[in-house]
Amino acid sequence: MNPLVPLALAAIGAVVLLAGASSVARRRRDRRVGELEAIDAGRPRTFRSERYRLVGRPDAVRRQRDGTLVPVELKRRAAPAGGPYPSHVVQLTAYCLLVEEETGRAPRFGLLRYDDAEVRVPWGERERAHLTMLLAAVRSPYDGRADPSPRKCAGCRWSPICDASLAGAPRSSDRRRAT
Repeated sequence: MNPLVPLALAAIGAVVLLAGASSVARRRRDRRVGELEAIDAGRPRTFRSERYRLVGRPDAVRRQRDGTLVPVELKRRAAPAGGPYPSHVVQLTAYCLLVEEETGRAPRFGLLRYDDAEVRVPWGERERAHLTMLLAAVRSPYDGRADPSPRKCAGCRWSPICDASLAGAPRSSDRRRAT
């Protein structure tokens, strides 16, 4: 028998034990948040709000002991050094709003899970006000606040259908020479 076989088996056994220990630790951590209610890969749950005209499906939903649902968003990357990106927070707070609208019970927080960290994002009046302001801004008509330029517009994929596009327009230096 090759003398390396017992060493390889021991190494494989150690990896299996470590993997098992980390999954036990993850299950304990998950139980602190609540029991698994739904998961996008297996038992997906889509939340809808007619009032906010919003639909979403969190990666996972956990039910706490008091019955409150907590949305969980999984990010397959390391946690950003300066904290979660604003887009991640907005996505998760939208799920909190949807859970609250559909169940009538507001979660106190949502979870962002990165490969190396877990961030609890609070959900309350301040976060709700910020999210509804963002939703209103997204749905409002374009008010011309952008500063279009021929160079920016030439590289923009929306230029062909944009009413503010300057793609193909003469540069300001060209316009000065023409007058």
